[in-house]
Amino acid sequence: MSVDITRLSNGLTIATETMPTLESAALGIWVKAGARDESEREHGIAHLLEHMAFKGTSRRSARQIAEEIEDVGGDLNAATSVESTSYYARVLKDDVPLALDILTDILIDSRFDEAELEREQQVILQEIGAAEDTPDDIVFDHFQETAYRGQIIGRPILGTRKTVKSFTPDDLRTYLARHYAPDKMVISAAGAVSHQAIVDQVTAIFGKGKPEALPEIAEPRTAASYLGGEFRQSRDLADAQMVLGFEGRPYYARDFYASQILSLILGGGMSSRLFQEVRERRGLCYAIYAFHWSFSDTGIFGVHAATGEEELAELGPVIIDELIQAAQGIDEKEVTRARAQMRANLLMSQESPAARAGQIARQLLFNEKIIPNEELISRLDAIDAPRLAGLAERIFLGSQPTLAAIGPVDRLPGVDAMVERLGSANGAAAPRAASGR
Repeated sequence: MSVDITRLSNGLTIATETMPTLESAALGIWVKAGARDESEREHGIAHLLEHMAFKGTSRRSARQIAEEIEDVGGDLNAATSVESTSYYARVLKDDVPLALDILTDILIDSRFDEAELEREQQVILQEIGAAEDTPDDIVFDHFQETAYRGQIIGRPILGTRKTVKSFTPDDLRTYLARHYAPDKMVISAAGAVSHQAIVDQVTAIFGKGKPEALPEIAEPRTAASYLGGEFRQSRDLADAQMVLGFEGRPYYARDFYASQILSLILGGGMSSRLFQEVRERRGLCYAIYAFHWSFSDTGIFGVHAATGEEELAELGPVIIDELIQAAQGIDEKEVTRARAQMRANLLMSQESPAARAGQIARQLLFNEKIIPNEELISRLDAIDAPRLAGLAERIFLGSQPTLAAIGPVDRLPGVDAMVERLGSANGAAAPRAASGR
């Protein structure tokens, strides 16, 4: 299988991968604009726009959009992230033209009806309330907000009740015009698709001039500055949720893939260090894992744990000690296992047209090219134990921690205690971390 790529004169990229044995296809439109591209008063508008795209166009009502895709057994959905937004569909091969017509219709001809907007604002207000009532979700919002205090990149994607209620149809049109330019968009498809057929259909649609008539130019993103700090919220809950993190690596950094492997070694499965030491040997939590989030100019390496009140006093120091031990050395067997996990995840995901269409779009949006499997595997094979130990030392002993915790968390040591423990491992006193709100 290979990826076919066509770039139209207006900058729009179309990329497809034909998977001959399939009878279905996944396709979508990915936009290089997300929650990070909002102004101060636009907080939450990227997510609201994603919702409103399905609420009617000049040719289709909201109900007709839903019925047309479901009449053929298809599925239509969307997602908003910090730096991108996606609109995608999964259909049988004969219905690809219909899905593509609907996707392009909702992006270039949404009506943003006032009554529909009011209803969808209420839906998002309920979504905000539901998030606040879900500690294992909202703790991550507080974690990112603390890591990037006072910055757009640290704000929750959903917005606030005040900002969401304030938006008008004109606000949506302005944001759409400012950020949904063709040269910031990728139409990606995988499965039972014809590249030329998709190119011909998209060219006919985008040749009408609407996407090029953009009245405003988006301002460049403000560079992110990782700060670290602490957020804790005592709540009467059955368990405690905590996230401990450090400054990670952006998409383009040399250590991007090494950071992913390090997260697998520390907390990527039942054989990982944190799972074995913290959960299996000590029984200090019922869930623990490590993760690495990358953005265009920054990143976060974190550990999430869920536990009871009694275990918190010991849990924090044990996690810190495991991070310190990673900086002191990693076994080559662990590296081999983590590489195998990443390689398997990469190749298995490419058997799913939806996953493959998303991979293609993200690589083109953020790398501006498709990275062949051979190159990815070669990069993984070049990562060895000494390099990972050095990376662990730079991440865990070289940046301020970020701590977010919700629930019965009074017994959890504060971030300053963690800084001190890390500093002693580094042979010198580490600077005090700034406190969050």
